[in-house]
Amino acid sequence: MARVYNFYAGPATLPEEIIKEAKDELLDFKGIGMSVMETSHRSKEYDEVHNEAINNIRSLYKVPENYDVLFLHGGASSQFFMVPMNLLGENETADYICTGAWTEKAIKEAQILDKKINIIATSKDSNYKFIPDKYKITNGAKYLYITSNNTIFGTQYKNFPNTNSVPLVIDASSDIFSYEIDWKNIGILFAGAQKNAGPSGVTILIIRKDLVETKNEKVPTMLKYSTHASSNSLYNTPSTFGIYMIGLNLKWLKSIGGIKEISERNKKKAELIYNVIDGSNGFYKGHAEKESRSLMNITFNLNSPELEAKFVEESKKEKLIGLKGHRSVGGIRASVYNAMPIEGCKKLADFMSDFMKNN
Repeated sequence: MARVYNFYAGPATLPEEIIKEAKDELLDFKGIGMSVMETSHRSKEYDEVHNEAINNIRSLYKVPENYDVLFLHGGASSQFFMVPMNLLGENETADYICTGAWTEKAIKEAQILDKKINIIATSKDSNYKFIPDKYKITNGAKYLYITSNNTIFGTQYKNFPNTNSVPLVIDASSDIFSYEIDWKNIGILFAGAQKNAGPSGVTILIIRKDLVETKNEKVPTMLKYSTHASSNSLYNTPSTFGIYMIGLNLKWLKSIGGIKEISERNKKKAELIYNVIDGSNGFYKGHAEKESRSLMNITFNLNSPELEAKFVEESKKEKLIGLKGHRSVGGIRASVYNAMPIEGCKKLADFMSDFMKNN
């Protein structure tokens, strides 16, 4: 079967080139007579894979020297409790800007730990149609937590909050490596790999070194950032094949011109689809307000659930897969992460135009 255009929110499409490269190396990785999945995580061959991936994250993202790059387990969702567990001492407080389901989950996990959390802004009343820009950071807050891109609702920060030196904690699971970063106020940036970095099973966490040591003596060893920072993410067996795939993906990203180039491509891809929505005279209705629109997850509705179901079914015939929207919004969701080729977005835009004419 010919490959489809995969618009699922995650796990998401990967560059075809790296899938082919992994296939070629699956039985014999660089002449060692076995897969990278089979070799020891303490071996010289895997050590090179591991460190090259870390170094490419640093170079592509221009990560300053005073940050550690970690590969962790448990998905990005584990960071919902690891962040407050490590960063908040007794009677300390943190601020959260709530822009969707994933921030809601992070707040809930912090509250389970009896941490004092301040929700200083939210767009919940609008069903998360926009990114709030009015907020006041609490005096003494130890960090400000945001989700940079919201997969379900299709909103995205265009500029990160100015925290006046309060460490910014960013869940960047759905837009990591998609635009250049100013690290000035960032304390932690983390992401599950399965949308923009590689396959599922690895969490990438970039943390400022002064935040590595936990203030809580009762944090279990595996949940301490210091455990993984001091062992180069090799305290226990990491997801070796997942990290290998992340490494291939980073080399692909480097080969096409890096973060700056992919950022320009992402703008052009999203524009193709948003132009059809904006020119449809209301046939397609975008969920997110224009100034908050995501370049990664494009969400929109049609006039009825029946028409939306028809859209999804007919799109499958054109090998456009994964377009059904999340139940919180309904409608359609096109996830156009880094590895989605511009041809896929063109084909979806053409299908949308034809579907509108025929219906």
